[in-house]
Amino acid sequence: MNTWGNKIKISIFGESHGGGIGVVLDGIPSGLELDTEFIKAEMTRRAPGRDNLSTPRKEADEVEILSGVFDGKTSGTPICAVIRNTNTRSKDYSPNILRPGHADFTGFAKYGKAHDFRGGGHFSGRITAGLVFAGAVAKLCLKESGITVGSHVKKIHTVSEDSFSDLSLTPELLSEISQKGFPVIDDSVGEKMKAEILAASADKNSVGGIIECAVLGVKPGIGSPFFASLESRISSLIFSVPAVKGIEFGCGFDFADMYGFDANDQFETDGKEIYTKTNHNGGINGGISNGMPIMFTTVIKPTPSIAKPQSTVDLEKMENTTLEITGRHDPCIVQRAAVVIESAAALAILDALYD
Repeated sequence: MNTWGNKIKISIFGESHGGGIGVVLDGIPSGLELDTEFIKAEMTRRAPGRDNLSTPRKEADEVEILSGVFDGKTSGTPICAVIRNTNTRSKDYSPNILRPGHADFTGFAKYGKAHDFRGGGHFSGRITAGLVFAGAVAKLCLKESGITVGSHVKKIHTVSEDSFSDLSLTPELLSEISQKGFPVIDDSVGEKMKAEILAASADKNSVGGIIECAVLGVKPGIGSPFFASLESRISSLIFSVPAVKGIEFGCGFDFADMYGFDANDQFETDGKEIYTKTNHNGGINGGISNGMPIMFTTVIKPTPSIAKPQSTVDLEKMENTTLEITGRHDPCIVQRAAVVIESAAALAILDALYD
């Protein structure tokens, strides 16, 4: 199934080398003015071919809205958007040679020879372009409620920068980071991260990293316990993003090293609002927002398409063989994935907000 959501529903469609990809977004109220410049900027953040840190495949990622928008505002009916594929090169892909780390084998195991293997088909990270469009619309909805979603690249390979939790978080800071070509807090650390990516590329290899995401302005009481918890909703969408292999909220796995007194976020009040002295739990208790910034980190694995020789299997001959992947591929997708992670978070928060 490629449909997600309760009050907000999204369905994605298309293949990497097909005619196009897209999304159907349902549940957006009527009368929301679509900021086309903002949407275009969000699409550009994810788009390929912008620099030597990403794939040379150039796609404009221009969004064609087919329904749900009238005179620049949402009509309340399902929004359908298509992004055409204009720069495919399918000859770089084989239906028989399995690429390690990709979904070639599992796609074949599920769909058989009808599986569209070109560029990863429906498993490709290219499909996330539709998710970014839907996320941009969700961000515009959240903005009306005073909610801001942002992220930064916290780590590339072995190079890390400070966490959001060590800073005074503001919507202005998140906006400033989002406008950078390489979304980091500290540009000097960002240059070291870029060097890691280029070094891996020169070695016919790739690297992964960590994205930290923050959601500001969510009032206490949003979400539900257990199966509809904020963590559950966010995680379910985050794990739909190709290459995501883990997520942590607040201190995450570091809780294992802490005592309860240190792990608890103690309460204070200014006479009007209740807040916590710390935010170890990432703004969520019992699956429900507590009013503090919602914070989580996501790990993105290294891009599986690398030019180094790898052992694999020829499906047609059922023989072991060796593969050196050619074509146009990212040595790292973390910097392009930041806006995808934000989009997933925005959609999950909006779905909970409308409950």
